[in-house]
Amino acid sequence: MATLLISDLHLHPGAPEITEGFLRWLEERACGSDALYILGDFFEAWIGDDLLDLVGADPSGNADLAARIARALRRLADDGTKIFLMHGNRDFLLGERFAREAGATLLEDPSVVELGGKPVLLMHGDSLCTRDEAYQAFRAQARHPLWQQQVLSMPIEQRVALASQLRAQSGEANSNKAEDIMDVTPEEVVKVMAEHGVTTLIHGHTHRPAVHELEVDGQPAQRIVLGDWQPGKGWEVVVDGGAPQLSDFPLGQ
Repeated sequence: MATLLISDLHLHPGAPEITEGFLRWLEERACGSDALYILGDFFEAWIGDDLLDLVGADPSGNADLAARIARALRRLADDGTKIFLMHGNRDFLLGERFAREAGATLLEDPSVVELGGKPVLLMHGDSLCTRDEAYQAFRAQARHPLWQQQVLSMPIEQRVALASQLRAQSGEANSNKAEDIMDVTPEEVVKVMAEHGVTTLIHGHTHRPAVHELEVDGQPAQRIVLGDWQPGKGWEVVVDGGAPQLSDFPLGQ
């Protein structure tokens, strides 16, 4: 059976086309697959698993969306597909409660898994963008357990405001950065792949879908970059007994 990998859906109530397209994809494409790996930025923002306590009472619609997605993933898991969730730079507060309700397992970033009979390194990809020093400083802070504990102890309204503020600051900062700063650092890619003893890396984050050929320790290697989902198009990597294949597909009816 096939293994599917996706990332960067950025699900939120303001993009219903992507939500509906993803739910159709689960039913029509992912159903019957051996495993599904979601490599970060599944949600546009995640303020804590207690968001699920607000189902039916959250005017933003985020709680109802989260519950709907969890139910859909649970149906897939109950049908036999193993589901793995990796944190991204938008949803790094996704926790065990959501994973449990979705029938999923949280996956460390980075992780080496066996796909198509060979070890493959999976990452969200943001840690590879080492030239963006300001972002890397924020990333280190946001992944620290004490910082996360402090944020999760805030009233939910404050967390909503904080998430909105962080997104605005990120957008403003990115608009002033050179394009290459926000892409991966090639030397870091080779270094990380060598450290993990792999010749295939799959990641998302950069929104620059492509298959890059390179060398790692003198061996031919590949870096496969997943694309971000748009109202009319999604991206996936499929591993079906052979090498991983990157492709896009329409999200229409």
